[in-house]
Amino acid sequence: MSLPSRLAGALLVLGLASCTTIKTNTNYDPNAVQQVSAYRTYSWLPAKEGGNPRVYNPIIQARVQQAVDRELQARGYQKVEEGQPSDFKVGWHGAIDHKVDVDYINSYYGYGWDPWYDPFYGPVAYGGAGVTTPVVREYSEGTLILDVVDADANKLVWRGTAQAELSENVDANKSQKLINEATHKLLEKFPPQPEPK
Repeated sequence: MSLPSRLAGALLVLGLASCTTIKTNTNYDPNAVQQVSAYRTYSWLPAKEGGNPRVYNPIIQARVQQAVDRELQARGYQKVEEGQPSDFKVGWHGAIDHKVDVDYINSYYGYGWDPWYDPFYGPVAYGGAGVTTPVVREYSEGTLILDVVDADANKLVWRGTAQAELSENVDANKSQKLINEATHKLLEKFPPQPEPK
């Protein structure tokens, strides 16, 4: 496989990786849907102690809370101070995981023969579909989990998970933008809607 072909394959893989979006997933207690739809006030659960300092630090804590507060208040929920009664409590968790992605780039696409025809030997074969070369890419994946806990029952009633690939050099603005986008996508699905019967 020629060097230009390998470079083109690697650039294709990197180009696709740069287009990744935030993947979200939500889960909820179906028996609590009516109860959750009646929520009006919220407060924050205490921040997690310890853990990865890249995730659990006052800066990230403030960014997550700012994003969640903005989304919930835009939807009509009222934040109450710690110690005051509220309908539900919000907590968050985060992680940064090391991932490895392997893609296979084929050096030849299309038919297994040359478009020209040799009158003595027939179609000239290239020997199959060509050489397949693995391209290995290492990256970091960030996960943000938002939990909604019923304040009276102290029971988890809704959980949203967002995952996205993290670039190596994330400044404060990019970090806040990513957290804002993940939070917006998650809380679009809150409160959960009753499943059709």
